[in-house]
Amino acid sequence: MSSPAPLEFKGYAMTDPSAWSDLKIVTFQPKTFGPEDVELAITHCGVCGSDLHVLNQSWGETRSGPVIVGHEIIGKVTRVGEKVKGLRPGDRVGVGGGVTSCRDCRACNEGYENYCPQLVIGINAAHYDGVPTQGGFSTGIRAHERFVFPIPDKIESRHAASMMCGGITVFHPLRANGCGPGKKVGVIGIGGVGHYAVLFAKAMGAEVYAFTRGTAKADDARRMGADHVIDTTTEEFWKPYNFSLDIILSTVDHFGPGMSLPSILSMLYVHGKYITVGLPPFDEPLPAIHPFALARNASSVGSSFLGTKEDAVAMLELAAEKNVVPWIEELPMSQARVALEGLKAGNARYRYVLRQDISPVM
Repeated sequence: MSSPAPLEFKGYAMTDPSAWSDLKIVTFQPKTFGPEDVELAITHCGVCGSDLHVLNQSWGETRSGPVIVGHEIIGKVTRVGEKVKGLRPGDRVGVGGGVTSCRDCRACNEGYENYCPQLVIGINAAHYDGVPTQGGFSTGIRAHERFVFPIPDKIESRHAASMMCGGITVFHPLRANGCGPGKKVGVIGIGGVGHYAVLFAKAMGAEVYAFTRGTAKADDARRMGADHVIDTTTEEFWKPYNFSLDIILSTVDHFGPGMSLPSILSMLYVHGKYITVGLPPFDEPLPAIHPFALARNASSVGSSFLGTKEDAVAMLELAAEKNVVPWIEELPMSQARVALEGLKAGNARYRYVLRQDISPVM
């Protein structure tokens, strides 16, 4: 039997920052393949707000040359390094925002590889060998095995894709902060990430409070599993929930009129946690707060970034067990522009997922 043809690496790239959504097909060089690396042929990739920030350069200028975004990747393993354990060609796997880490620092050694100071992000960065990272709007990717996650048979690839960032971004802090039966969890912002927060908090057994601007998404939030839906345009919306919530997970990039951080913190019970996973442009910091806002209930303000492999495996197992299904719109990858501009316009309900169509995977 002849060996399969080598994977050809092509993708939809931004080649002109002034035309950020007009992506062109380019050929690119992958990283040097290492003994602990996994190569996969991509079948699906989700579209994330982080992709917009990179393409719009609101998180800083992109590097020179073509930039391929996409970090919610599902595909089939085509090649594994000789030291890789537990994965083999043909396996269906996912890759999220990170592609490798130093594997030698305290964070890596304690299982927090997503917080490695030398973490390599899969888009608009560089691998340790100097090759630019290119994302999942493409035919293939190489990543260290620690950043490659097996996908349970019960989860469709189109559903698993956006879990690789949108899902893990909320599952990791929910898990780390004790979300479960008996806990009251507030979710601020019912968008692409927020809808995952509602889905997973409910699947984990919490009582879920969905905070959303207006009422347009109220019915959707209830169908996702929210036990309570609160309109944040209502005057002093927070007062009925004073001193009641154990966790508040904020998924918004900025606060709308009538919202303030002290008022949000007032809803937390003793030792409650306010966790923000929304990452706005660099020139839009969190609102100022006085220590009294934290002292009155011993609350704390924190954040979170991606998730560990252990988190990813646990998330996927829970999704398979509890039938967690994201609300998505699937498009061919050649229509990435439609998805990107739809996301920027706020039209996503609630995640766009692209089906790779440059070189379909059998």
